[in-house]
Amino acid sequence: MNELEQYQERMFEEIRHIDEEGREFWYARELAKALKYTEWRKFEGVIEKAKMACEGSSSKVMDHFGGAAKMVGLGDF
Repeated sequence: MNELEQYQERMFEEIRHIDEEGREFWYARELAKALKYTEWRKFEGVIEKAKMACEGSSSKVMDHFGGAAKMVGLGDF
């Protein structure tokens, strides 16, 4: 694994969360920052495309994409 791959792996590990059942998940707003999106509205389109790809693979979107569970403070991101 090269240096860039190691950095990327660390970055995603640092923002990884684990629910009470041991399942890994990431908050979209944290992913957006990690991927250097400066505006939420630009990243929101990426999420919608990912949901369409999920549907296209015959997976249930609700099994992979949760709703807004974490509130963002006024002025954040």
